[in-house]
Amino acid sequence: MRVLVTGGAGFIGATTAAALVDAGHDVTVVDDLSTGHQDAVPAEATFVRADVTDADALTPVVADGRFDACLHFAALIEAGESMRAPERFFTVNTAGSATLLRVLIEHGVERFVLSSTAAVYGEPERTPIDEDDALAPTNAYGESKLLVERMLAWHHRIHGLRTASLRYFNAAGATPGRPERHDPESHLIPLVLQVAAGSREQIAVFGTDYPTPDGTAVRDYVHVADLADAHVRAVEALADHPHLTLNLGNGRGFSVREVVEAAREVTGHPIPAQEAPRRSGDPATLVASSRRAADVLGWRPRHTDLHQIVADAWREGSAPA
Repeated sequence: MRVLVTGGAGFIGATTAAALVDAGHDVTVVDDLSTGHQDAVPAEATFVRADVTDADALTPVVADGRFDACLHFAALIEAGESMRAPERFFTVNTAGSATLLRVLIEHGVERFVLSSTAAVYGEPERTPIDEDDALAPTNAYGESKLLVERMLAWHHRIHGLRTASLRYFNAAGATPGRPERHDPESHLIPLVLQVAAGSREQIAVFGTDYPTPDGTAVRDYVHVADLADAHVRAVEALADHPHLTLNLGNGRGFSVREVVEAAREVTGHPIPAQEAPRRSGDPATLVASSRRAADVLGWRPRHTDLHQIVADAWREGSAPA
């Protein structure tokens, strides 16, 4: 297929673009490089620097590309920032997606895969979380993505657009040449590895009194290579499944203390940790049920060992030169 990848210079987008190339697809990446890195885009892909919220910039790219599918990663992703400036998230994530969808529909693109998020669930009622659980985001980021999911249902109903919303949990790890690079960084594993690399003095452990085995929050860390594999499978599966909503997770959770200890063992550095109070709105445990993705896509994560996830991230992005 001819595939358009928006946000394809970012961590997950670039990894998926490379996986699409490896699967034999013809890939065009569109990214404004506001947070992405052009050196992460696979050499075999066509790169266009453009803002996907700008219809005038996007229209000639889509018109010329004759694309069969679009994988949409371009978005603002910091949940904490979304509670300080929600208008930015609804402008970029929600309205920007509406602009993109309009252009795609106008030019006959038939398949659309959304990079969605577990944040659409908010405070979970049970663990593991499955796709039929209540949708009640606790931040504007999650709401901005949920609104896009709802738009997709209408585009499928009215225009026949074949859509997949992939709700993934904590993306982690790295693939060769494509480290996780956010500025500012807010994800636990790269933050812990920054301490090991000497660019940060210590790691803060927010909350040690959760109802979990060691008192710290538990999260589902899914390797970025597994996420990329799921996206390739999803866009191909839309031939037979015209409207999909799927969780993508490791299937088990790891606590903050477990992550820190794994990083100590992988890097050989002490990694000082400072205990701090809980952050408002942080659930004790977030773990996905990915049974539906296994049933529909034949997808199962292959990189499930925490030490390997941390080691891949350390090797590609955080180890001192």
